Amino acid sequence: MSSWIILGATSSMARAFARNRAEAGETVFVAGRDMDDLAGLATDLEARGAPRAQAIAFDALDPASFAPAIAALEATEGKVNAAVFVGLMPSQAEIDADPALIDRVSQANYAGPARFLHELAPLIEARGGTVVGVTSVAGDRGRFSNYVYGSAKAGFATYLSGLRNRLNRKGAHVVTVKPGFVDTSMTWGVEGMFLVAAPADVASSIAKAVEKKKNVIYTPGFWWLIMTIIKLVPERIFKKLSF
Repeated sequence: MSSWIILGATSSMARAFARNRAEAGETVFVAGRDMDDLAGLATDLEARGAPRAQAIAFDALDPASFAPAIAALEATEGKVNAAVFVGLMPSQAEIDADPALIDRVSQANYAGPARFLHELAPLIEARGGTVVGVTSVAGDRGRFSNYVYGSAKAGFATYLSGLRNRLNRKGAHVVTVKPGFVDTSMTWGVEGMFLVAAPADVASSIAKAVEKKKNVIYTPGFWWLIMTIIKLVPERIFKKLSF
């Protein structure tokens, strides 16, 4: 018996992963801010095979929402799993115009998810399970066009690495997911998009990574090669690039 809580469940990637877990016959808690949307999603998940699906209020910017979500998991039996799809990505131009946005970007993409997982960790250590943390290829190197967002995702990726080390000692696991361009509301209308992946394909790759206990995956997989090349560009050249 196994339960999943999916944070940021109204995003297209999260919906696709929730459906994947429902079709695998697992209990799914979908967490986010839009309770009407989440209630409809929960009904859909039960129709797809989830023995139980429930909407839970969650806001990465409001730590008071964390404890009720964790309490719902404590009331279940078996392994406890969590998937973090929470994210906030204003443009770099918006952040440059209003630096106060840095606080929200950091809270949504790093501090909030990290604190939630830290509060959940003792339960996973006690009962076993898997954490899926969705970061971004943007965190692999600070780029002119989105370095604030990228730095928050980099921080979350580093946190996940440490959490993986911790939970491994109790037989649990952490998968760090680094998507490239995915067809989501966050990327809609963003210039320079190419090789855009479908959310269902990303969800399938995440499910396979969970099954195989992968540590870090790029999805689609070719992004590993793209980012390897980008990381090898000398700084004297990289700092002149505008992407």
